[in-house]
Amino acid sequence: MSSVDTAPTAPTATGANGDWRPRIVRPAEVGVAASPEGLQEFLGGTDIGRLLVEDRAVVFRGFGVSTGTYDGVADLLLPDRLAYVHGNSPRTKVGRNLYTSTEYPAEFEISMHNEMSYAHAWPSRILFFCDVAAATGGATPVVDGRLWFESIDPEVRAAFAPGVRYTQNLHDGVGFGKSWQATFETDDRAAVEAFLDGAEAEWSWQPDGTLRVTQLRRATLEHPVTGTEVWFNQADQWHVAGLGEDAAALAEIVPEEELPQNAFFADGSPIPAEYIRHVQEVGMRKAVNVDWEVGDLLFVDNVSVAHGRRAFTGQRRILVAMS
Repeated sequence: MSSVDTAPTAPTATGANGDWRPRIVRPAEVGVAASPEGLQEFLGGTDIGRLLVEDRAVVFRGFGVSTGTYDGVADLLLPDRLAYVHGNSPRTKVGRNLYTSTEYPAEFEISMHNEMSYAHAWPSRILFFCDVAAATGGATPVVDGRLWFESIDPEVRAAFAPGVRYTQNLHDGVGFGKSWQATFETDDRAAVEAFLDGAEAEWSWQPDGTLRVTQLRRATLEHPVTGTEVWFNQADQWHVAGLGEDAAALAEIVPEEELPQNAFFADGSPIPAEYIRHVQEVGMRKAVNVDWEVGDLLFVDNVSVAHGRRAFTGQRRILVAMS
């Protein structure tokens, strides 16, 4: 594992044990107005790529960003917003490649993950925006991917070293999980087939119209700039053991090969449930919370940093875009 890393040009907050935390940027600290225009002024004079490599995650707070002024700021941080094609989380598209962060029930936590790390290509940048803060809870926990990797038991890391095999069964409009139409944002089979071929995935159409997809992906990744090795997979979010009681109940009535999604070791052998629970527990324990204020933006290096969600009460609306 490479030891190359880059020290930040500005102080990055740390916890009591010296762990990394996201940097918080406020108007007074960078000498601009407390407005969306002030944030645009700051971003216009900043090497954003370097900022993200050095700080890994940045919260822009106190600039009064709203849904009406979001695009002007977001276009500086995400020059080319991506559609959420082949995404597995339930979301609603609300703007120009802008989505609700997730529609997973409020009472459940979402474990740590790098967005679309199961895919052939993934976003390098993610931008979260707080439109409505939860009444209680609802923080977005973030974890340093290197810390997560190094904190996982060596036996578990070794077992995952050859990679992860992901399987999906995407129904044709009726069934458990997401449909293939919603997953790929099209009802054109040929377009889906071309996408999957380009993604080096194995796929087949089932007699009932279900699309079965298998992908072999890496379990860790080296950051393209720093060379730092990080934990980079979503095995725990695809494996039945990581999805709670409802998924376990579903697994009792649906054959394993027909589950909406699942994860295996690279050779197709089953991943022990205790490995899945260990990975999830370590990620959540090492994470630090970003507690939302309305108008906050959280800008994340999607390779260096994984994210999740804490349970909450009340109305919470966090929007997300990727690049």
